[in-house]
Amino acid sequence: MFNTVAIVGTGLIGGSFSLCLKDRELVQHVIGVTRSAASAAKALELGIVDEVLPLQEAVKKADLIYVAIPVDTTVPTMLQIMSLVTDKQVVVDAGSTKNVLCKALDNHPMRGRFVATHPMWGTEYSGPEAAVRNAFTGRACVICEKEKSDADALTQVETIYRQLGMHMVYMHAANHDVHAAYVSHISHITSFALANTVLEKEREEDAIFELAGGGFESTVRLAKSNPAMWVPIFMQNKENILDVLNEHISQLRKFKASLEKENADYLLELIENANKIRRILK
Repeated sequence: MFNTVAIVGTGLIGGSFSLCLKDRELVQHVIGVTRSAASAAKALELGIVDEVLPLQEAVKKADLIYVAIPVDTTVPTMLQIMSLVTDKQVVVDAGSTKNVLCKALDNHPMRGRFVATHPMWGTEYSGPEAAVRNAFTGRACVICEKEKSDADALTQVETIYRQLGMHMVYMHAANHDVHAAYVSHISHITSFALANTVLEKEREEDAIFELAGGGFESTVRLAKSNPAMWVPIFMQNKENILDVLNEHISQLRKFKASLEKENADYLLELIENANKIRRILK
């Protein structure tokens, strides 16, 4: 159990993490850090945090500092945090990109107190009101460059994630960003693009959304995700995402060509090959 945890960013991930800790009685006191007065008020109202303080005050009072903010603000915020912590504190981030952050902290004198993580869970919603109890159960948590974290810091973080029901996956930060581009980032871009496609068509056919079924809803669900979070992710991981996008566009062209040429056999082959994903997603 931690006496005091500071949650930097009280939205979906940070808020859910706090609620999970509280529900399992793994923390006595939670301090919220947020730039928005409205977000601070909502986090207090929902019981996500017990008090809200400026970053410097919160860090000084906390045993664990958990950073869950957009990735474009994570590096400067983390550098500020790492300049304040002692060898008795642990700092964790939950960002969807890891390589830029890990490189920025690579030679920091307090690097050992930092554990780079990415809990592989999320929804399309944002803000404190999006926080979910029991959010991480059964999910994977990626820990990057564990050899650069102090043994006690790493053990504490592994233990707390396991107590939240997660299993650990270990990899280098650069490898994480490649895999994240394939399993997460491309899904969001595809969803945004499909939503824009349908919105263009909807200008001509008002009834299109009345016909939308569960398949459409599940495919475009991610298009409701917060752009303030996803634009920085796409920009930080652009090289990997561009590689995935090029392959995705190539696959789309194959479907287009099979239809243009009325090649039902090739279309069948493409779909049957796609069905092999069942081996991974059961």
